[in-house]
Amino acid sequence: MSTRAVPSVLFVCVHNAGRSQMAAAFLTRLGGDRVEVRSAGSAPADTVNPAVVEALAEVGIDICAEVPKVLTTEAVQASDVVITMGCGDACPYFPGKRYLDWKLEDPAGQGVAAVRPIRDQIEQLIRGLLAELGIEPVA
Repeated sequence: MSTRAVPSVLFVCVHNAGRSQMAAAFLTRLGGDRVEVRSAGSAPADTVNPAVVEALAEVGIDICAEVPKVLTTEAVQASDVVITMGCGDACPYFPGKRYLDWKLEDPAGQGVAAVRPIRDQIEQLIRGLLAELGIEPVA
């Protein structure tokens, strides 16, 4: 970890339209200002998956204004923890960073019913990450 006041976490998936957006939204909500959150994609989509937006809205998280962002070397360098979700070898590696790979089903092309279990799995992973970081969840 760096000497920053709060840890920084980067979530990476291919399109930054589903899994990484959900993870970033949950960590932002549950970590509050005690963690810095980024998300990006190795090949960003044009928009966030509408089923993901709907699934998060069901649990009171609004990501309507979010847009997929491109993965940059700078984003990786600025993060303490890099969590990949199916981006393969597209994520740059830097010594001294903590890397995790979360095996999650891809919500691309899925309806909201298929996205809900992925959303719930991500929430549990985020709660576990917060515990590892020594951060008590906000909600």
